[in-house]
Amino acid sequence: MLRAKDEGRLRYFHRFCSRYLSTSRDLVIYLPPGYDAVGGRYPVMYLQDGQNLFDPATAYGGNDWRADVTADYMIREGRIPPVILAGIYNTGAKRISEYTPTRDKRRRKGGKADRYAQMLAREIKPFIDREFRTLKAASHTAVCGSSLGGLVSLETSLLYPRVFGNAAVISPSVWWDNRAILDFVQAYNGKTRPRIWLDVGTHEGDEPHRIVEDARMLRETLLARGWESGKNLTYYEIAGASHNEHAWAARFGAVLLWLWGRQEQ
Repeated sequence: MLRAKDEGRLRYFHRFCSRYLSTSRDLVIYLPPGYDAVGGRYPVMYLQDGQNLFDPATAYGGNDWRADVTADYMIREGRIPPVILAGIYNTGAKRISEYTPTRDKRRRKGGKADRYAQMLAREIKPFIDREFRTLKAASHTAVCGSSLGGLVSLETSLLYPRVFGNAAVISPSVWWDNRAILDFVQAYNGKTRPRIWLDVGTHEGDEPHRIVEDARMLRETLLARGWESGKNLTYYEIAGASHNEHAWAARFGAVLLWLWGRQEQ
């Protein structure tokens, strides 16, 4: 039985190197309350922009997701089982290139998301599976990200659906390179379809109506490729929500419930 004061803890791994990408990155791992005292294995969520998850000192704009606080509360309340959250730091200047599916000729960058996905599937996940007591099956494994992190999370789940069976695609930057992600989804011919959470705020960016329309287009493209609303595709438009860490923190609990809760939000 967990007590009200029980909290998870964080483990850091610095300068994780990959053979797929030239830049090393830090990892921060949230271990749930009771991990050290109780045996068993745990589902894992792999989150992009890891420096924004737990610490305002490292988070963009000084606002973190408070992902550990949310997970602690939901675990103690019995709303979700204990889970591991694996945050992968972005690499600053190379974030855009690593998180996007195509090279945008106008911006002269982008297109390394497939290599990033290889790193997640073939290096980071095996590393986490070795270091911690994880449930390794795809059904117990999720990727999650917001903005461009949402794009790379979606692409990763489609490239490796037998590794990552769930994807939380939060406020994705569908606009990248003339909505190239729509073509990527349209070309998907895999037999396995990961569960997808897709959402968007209604007050994102300078032209929020276009951002919402982009998200709707992505939803419709997924439906056209065989996803089923309410079964393996969940879509939300969050009234009044902006495109920032505060807005994403506010709905992270709903994402956890969708993934592992006893009933969906």
